[in-house]
Amino acid sequence: MRFDIITIFPEIFDSYFKESIIKKALKKGLIKVGVHNLRDWAKDRRRIVDDRPFGGGLGMVMKIEPIFKAVAALKRSKIKSQKLKVVLFSPRGKKFNQKMAYQFSKMDQLIMICGRYEGVDERVAKNIADEVISIGDYVLMGGELPATIVVETIARLIPGVIGKEQLLKERIPVRPGRGGRGFIEYQQYTRPPQFFPEKFRQAKPEVWRVPKVLLSGDHKKIAQWRQKHGKIIE
Repeated sequence: MRFDIITIFPEIFDSYFKESIIKKALKKGLIKVGVHNLRDWAKDRRRIVDDRPFGGGLGMVMKIEPIFKAVAALKRSKIKSQKLKVVLFSPRGKKFNQKMAYQFSKMDQLIMICGRYEGVDERVAKNIADEVISIGDYVLMGGELPATIVVETIARLIPGVIGKEQLLKERIPVRPGRGGRGFIEYQQYTRPPQFFPEKFRQAKPEVWRVPKVLLSGDHKKIAQWRQKHGKIIE
């Protein structure tokens, strides 16, 4: 799968995509990530990609023309059999979730538009983007962090990126026999079974213990405990 990110700050992505599992997936060719400077499609000498909003208001708005040219250029290599989506990030968009990540993971190419300043010309959302999405009910300074999150969320679903498919939580059905996808994100513990915080700080004697059921070896009770204390992600 190929991810294409349109941004005015391409160097933001340099460090993150050069580390850990994403780096290995890129090296193996399991995914491809292209980061593109929107200013390369600006027509003037100063490479301006924003302007004042019609009707007045604070700040600047990103122009439609360079975004249109950028998306058109990145679509040129598309062949009929390829599945492609164009995504714009906006606080007004649909909330990104695991179900959407599954859908996007079936694409051959995902083009992501990262806004900045006070927003993006609305004609981009109406006429260029296939999806307008948000990663949460808050406002960021741009779409670069959402793009990074989307790449990682989808990349881990690509066969071979994580490693053994059994390692994916999504392989464990949350509601066996009822169809659909989903998994339970449950509480996790590891050694030691008892932790004494007073050894590391001035505090009253206390012990932080692992729930007894997880040490019992009773897999049925452990499964029930996880069901009770977990959160369903669909």
